[in-house]
Amino acid sequence: MTEIKIRLATRDDAEFLVRGNASMALETEHLSLDLDRLRDGVHAVFDVPARGVYYIAEVGGRRAGMMMITYEWSDWRNGVFWWIQSVFVEHDLRGQGVFKALYGHVEGLAKADGGVCGLRLYVESGNTRAQGTYERCGMTRTVYQMFEDDFVLGR
Repeated sequence: MTEIKIRLATRDDAEFLVRGNASMALETEHLSLDLDRLRDGVHAVFDVPARGVYYIAEVGGRRAGMMMITYEWSDWRNGVFWWIQSVFVEHDLRGQGVFKALYGHVEGLAKADGGVCGLRLYVESGNTRAQGTYERCGMTRTVYQMFEDDFVLGR
């Protein structure tokens, strides 16, 4: 495989981020997202950097994958957890280290930042392929289950 390069996303990547998010939601949760709302949500990250940041993986100059990082303060740890969200890898490039490269890049940044206490993510319970990928990257399952009251998607 060609070298995988990781970079910060820019507004020029917005449509790739929209498509990746929509594809991931449909594939993992069988949700068809409202593309206008999603597009506005992607742009909102660029508008207010405190909301998060996107990273893009490129293979041979082609966008191959994406990952968003958001932030959660932990009073227990007096530090910030970086939440990995909006993960997507192009179907034809899966299993070739794209997520591993994204994760390794973000993990390195997080460890170098003295205020970050860890990385977290949530995964759809039936997505065993992704769960195995996360475990191979060194992540461990937690004792927590997730609950929500979703005002937009109504789940």
